[in-house]
Amino acid sequence: MNSAHLLEDNTSKEQLKPRKKQSNFRKNWKLLIFIIPTIVYIFIFAYLPMYGVVIAFQDFAPGDDMLSLNANWVGFANFTRFFNEFRFKQLIVNTFMLSILGFIVGFPLPIIVALLLNSLKSKKASNIFQRIFYAPHFISVVVMAGMLYLFFGEYGLVNNIVRALGGSGTSYFLKASMFRPLFIFSGNWQDFGWSSIIYLAALAGVDPHLHEAAIVDGASRVRRIWSIDLPAILPTVAVMLILSIGNLMSVGHEKVLLMQTGANISVSEIISTFVYKIGIGGGQYGYATAIGLFNSVINVVLLVIANLSTRKLTGNSIW
Repeated sequence: MNSAHLLEDNTSKEQLKPRKKQSNFRKNWKLLIFIIPTIVYIFIFAYLPMYGVVIAFQDFAPGDDMLSLNANWVGFANFTRFFNEFRFKQLIVNTFMLSILGFIVGFPLPIIVALLLNSLKSKKASNIFQRIFYAPHFISVVVMAGMLYLFFGEYGLVNNIVRALGGSGTSYFLKASMFRPLFIFSGNWQDFGWSSIIYLAALAGVDPHLHEAAIVDGASRVRRIWSIDLPAILPTVAVMLILSIGNLMSVGHEKVLLMQTGANISVSEIISTFVYKIGIGGGQYGYATAIGLFNSVINVVLLVIANLSTRKLTGNSIW
């Protein structure tokens, strides 16, 4: 009997011993292999070219050795030149206005769309609306600018309707006050459906029993969205908010250049278009790189501030 009890005790002790966890790599090595191409791609096209920022501190010309001591190093002269640029304030204000206005309109829009699509009773109707909302994302920037000219140009659809009603047409591209609304709302129309995908994916993970219990308690659809769906996607919203703020000053130059005219250049000239013109167009590569590096530093600072603030307020952050 004693030996039987001892054997049982030893067996139970062995079962209680913590088992050695298998390393994540050995356990998931087949899945991890799939991310190798992505890692290689990012390393080659995102990390390796980073050494090129050194030309921000040089008077660089094509063919010069960037990493040699014999390179034409100018220190912070390119940055000082930009800070003394007579258009410096205008470039900062124009970039910030496009960014912040686009953020105010564009950030909550995909969240609202995702909540509304998720609350539709008919899945067929939801799928139809999703396809309609996703479609503009696949329109190229050039085609989008062409569509804006077709609708809001001097001889566009809007002016033709106005003239048919007895009014006098005008080109909205020749009005500086119309550049920002056209740029922001066309951009949000093109991207809000595609941006809502990540929120729809987060909403797919909500336990349907929560909605069933809320319905039994008499909660309305709006109440269920506010009390169940919205709290469920708040961590995703927090992460997307941080990333959006981190890219706040990153306004692309392509669409702006396509919409830019002599009449609206006072509000349409931003940092990225200025860099394009003096870098690609003017051959001042060191100066253009310095401006781009300055813009990137601002984005990093905004990203850190947004991450710390969001972590303090909501407990969610990206690091």
